[in-house]
Amino acid sequence: MRLFPALFRRKHMPPGHIWRGKRRLYKEVTPEHIQGLKNRLEMEERNMFYLRHAFITPEQSFGHAKALGKNEENYFKTMTKRKEYYENVSIESRLAHLRVKEGWD
Repeated sequence: MRLFPALFRRKHMPPGHIWRGKRRLYKEVTPEHIQGLKNRLEMEERNMFYLRHAFITPEQSFGHAKALGKNEENYFKTMTKRKEYYENVSIESRLAHLRVKEGWD
């Protein structure tokens, strides 16, 4: 095995981090990269088309959550989670975990 080329390979590399800075290495652009970019742009174009031409009008979409019963469902969820009053909390109960040992004498 040739040890010198393995150890001193850095001579032909850019100084510092090889992917940053003004003397960095650049990744080669391949046809796969270009095809992936085209696919992403086409997908974004389709999404924008669907956003511009909505399936239903804003008048038709008004009140759809009410028709599905979403408001009542969320109301019951919040009412079951909510407590009417909080328990009595004192400073001693909040800081009780700090009282491990009081043997200072």
